[in-house]
Amino acid sequence: MLAWMSDSQAVALVGLVGGIALGLAARLGRFCTLGAIEDLLYGGSGVRMRMWLLAIGAATLGSFALTGLGLLDPSESYYLSIRWMPLASVVGGLMFGYGMALSGNCGYGAIARLGGGDLRAFVIVLVMGVFTYVTLSGPLAPIRNALFPQIEVAGQIPPGIAHYAQAATGLPLWSIGAALGLLLCVGALSSSSLRQEPKSIFWSLVVAFAIVSGWAGTQWVANHGFNAEPVVSHSFSAPVGETILFAMTGSVRPLSFAVGSVAGVWLGAFIGSMIRGHFRWEACEDPRELRRQIIGAAIMGTGAVIAMGCTVGQGLTAFSLLSFSAPVTFVAIFAGAALGLRQLIEGFSPAE
Repeated sequence: MLAWMSDSQAVALVGLVGGIALGLAARLGRFCTLGAIEDLLYGGSGVRMRMWLLAIGAATLGSFALTGLGLLDPSESYYLSIRWMPLASVVGGLMFGYGMALSGNCGYGAIARLGGGDLRAFVIVLVMGVFTYVTLSGPLAPIRNALFPQIEVAGQIPPGIAHYAQAATGLPLWSIGAALGLLLCVGALSSSSLRQEPKSIFWSLVVAFAIVSGWAGTQWVANHGFNAEPVVSHSFSAPVGETILFAMTGSVRPLSFAVGSVAGVWLGAFIGSMIRGHFRWEACEDPRELRRQIIGAAIMGTGAVIAMGCTVGQGLTAFSLLSFSAPVTFVAIFAGAALGLRQLIEGFSPAE
């Protein structure tokens, strides 16, 4: 693509920049899915959940603004090029949410915790990354393919809310998506509790920037590069496994957006923890807790592949394109996490 940078290096750099922003948002802005669910269900606060809603709305607004400017073709994305399977969204989302509650964080949150020195998160990241590939292309792949086949959309309307609305109304795609994104932003900011926390608003917009920059950067490389680089943005399920593979076989594998993204979150979280003076090495002292976290990470990795994404992959990235799978998966993740949290709070652990 450039004389001094290959296509794979370029998309990795895009992922790195966005990943750093996400890592900083996790450590400095307390942007966390499980934390938002816990606050809403047991903490009496909906601020962090509204942060998610604002990030979704702003990312949607930005993504469809790119579409209107001709800088993004949403139909090239993974989420809109594969036929939507409602059962996969529900089953995978429930598994992911339940596993997230057991392990104490999603993949994104675990990488951010690792950047703060939490060695328990290192185990979660490794187990989740391995199980995504066990389910994606390993021993569990034939079962997954039989139960939840991922079939490409060919010659059909992409499985997205805005795309179907365009087919029904004839309105420009970008205007429908931008309007829905703006509506989500207004809904999030209708809460005075969020409006009174400008820092939370700022970090929500930083997260949205990371998602939109991923779409913009990879689309630009796909259009101007020499290799067939996919149009992607941030997710932390299969990309975690891909990063582990790169760490082991980097001499024979090219860099990718996924590797840059995962490394960026770790780096951003490390910088954020140093800024706040929160970096410290932590380890698990309770074998039962570690066992629960390992089981949760394995369930998360499996569920993420079935649902075609995690809290970030479906809850933000796919949502920014208004994929049908995004809201269904997000609700299923919420329900699974609520079940897992309830069991933990009541003292029941399926790992015992």
